[in-house]
Amino acid sequence: MGRYKSKAKQGRNIRLADQVQKDLAGLIQREIDVSRAGLITLTGVDLSADYAHAKVYFTVLGAEPEVATAALNERAGWLHSLLFKMMHTHTVPSLVFIHDEGLVRGMELARLIDELNQPSSNLPSDPDDSEQP
Repeated sequence: MGRYKSKAKQGRNIRLADQVQKDLAGLIQREIDVSRAGLITLTGVDLSADYAHAKVYFTVLGAEPEVATAALNERAGWLHSLLFKMMHTHTVPSLVFIHDEGLVRGMELARLIDELNQPSSNLPSDPDDSEQP
């Protein structure tokens, strides 16, 4: 019976994380100054097992990631209080914002792969031609 209980908790954790992400996205859009922190997009939320702590991952356009992280973490308490008013759960997690570098790394890897797939003008077109004296 414990086996099914853990699956239900895992499903609830995912649903709650999705709800936190959705609600926070709206709050950030309204409450955080775009001129300072840039355009912020939430990419994911990881909740602790007891729902007390949340790591909120984000990407940013128009600002340095360090500046956006500082701006979000400065307002984390305020966002938590607004989130508490919106959500109808016993525990609303404390928030820690972390810049998600996965998208940037993915774009860099795609660029490198595209570079490698481009035909190079420095290489001979026929490998047999380069071996003849």
